[in-house]
Amino acid sequence: MVQSLDRLKESPSQTAGPYVHIGCTPNFSGIEGVFPQDLGTSMLNDGAKGERIRIVGRVFDGVGTALKDAMVEVWQADANGLYPSPQETRGTADPNFTGFGRSAGDMATGEFVFETIKPGNVPFKDGRPQAPHVTLWIVARGINIGLHTRLYFGDEEAANAADPILSRIEHRSRVATLIAPKTMEGEIATYRHDIFLQGEKETIFFDV
Repeated sequence: MVQSLDRLKESPSQTAGPYVHIGCTPNFSGIEGVFPQDLGTSMLNDGAKGERIRIVGRVFDGVGTALKDAMVEVWQADANGLYPSPQETRGTADPNFTGFGRSAGDMATGEFVFETIKPGNVPFKDGRPQAPHVTLWIVARGINIGLHTRLYFGDEEAANAADPILSRIEHRSRVATLIAPKTMEGEIATYRHDIFLQGEKETIFFDV
């Protein structure tokens, strides 16, 4: 006789709580000696190919206050549009670039920073080229499930206009929430991508 499993209930979801930094970025949290450096702190070495760029931003709540306990992760292709993943079948990605980064928000300002490479084009599932982009994942106290979004580059107007994801967004005024404008800080191109969890400027998030 098959046993009834009605007594097994789904566990309630939990927020990231104050421990996300302790577990994911112990050195940042002042817990040294566990790892030489926190995972995702460095995405590249001197041998990495492509244009060096910097991505900066903050995560804002519904009333416009910057969160100081958010953690942001990024995942992106290398300069040739290849991912450093076993599932990458189109070629071999740059071994000097990890494609993955993790940044805890600055305790004073909440700002996250990534020193990375501007990614190349990646094909959509139907073969059309996607505009260069970076995928972001955000967690913080009060967020039950990590939020996924994207960063597109403000100086890639033509590619953005033809992008198969951006072109499907019905409310065109919201496309701007995914576009990071470019500024120059010395010789480094810097793209600011502030993320708004709620409110008039709410960022587009993807259900993935």
